Amino acid sequence: MAIEVTDSNQLAKLAAERIAEALIKAISAESAASLALAGGTTPRAAYEALAKIPGIDWSKVSVYFGDERAVPPTHPDSNFAMARAALFERVPLPASNIHRIVAEDPDQDAAARAYEALLPKRISVIVLGIGEDGHTASLFPGSAALDERTRRVLPVIGPKPPPQRLSITPPVIESAALCIMIANGTGKAEPVRRALKDPLDIHLTPSGLARNGLWLLDHAAAALLE
Repeated sequence: MAIEVTDSNQLAKLAAERIAEALIKAISAESAASLALAGGTTPRAAYEALAKIPGIDWSKVSVYFGDERAVPPTHPDSNFAMARAALFERVPLPASNIHRIVAEDPDQDAAARAYEALLPKRISVIVLGIGEDGHTASLFPGSAALDERTRRVLPVIGPKPPPQRLSITPPVIESAALCIMIANGTGKAEPVRRALKDPLDIHLTPSGLARNGLWLLDHAAAALLE
């Protein structure tokens, strides 16, 4: 576990720097890197900052997603649409390197199986966020998907519309070379504390799956860690 705390207006820049460092390190070591993206407003700002960082050979980066809502890729709720606007259109990333979850497929299980076949065995960098309920990706407290040990992507139901989603499962997060969790705001302080300080209970606080990763927090989100 590593924790870095900064001012809220510096969080996106810090996250972008840490993502870039990890990608450059992976490319140097293995001649390629894989990056799994989260949705949300805080990650979006990080992706916009990441697009401005030089020195990343984007031709060697393959991009995946940790979860996606069951909407078309042009929908305002689409994580892909957000990442495309914030990052893909701003860097020389080959279209063939972008692996979208086809979450709008009516056969959700088939879509999940197709996507897990695309995922590398070990993702270089997974960017994650944490909800005020402690969820991460689309792994919500009490979800049966938290018990999954074989499947790597599953259809899940979220508590907010649109409810149908596809999400990576615990083994994907646990096997990643690096998980970068980004959290800001007072509403995240309690779930952050549970994830990092309480006895690990992923059914109560799924974001605890990334406990051993790098946690980037603003002062409000870190307030209960002292």
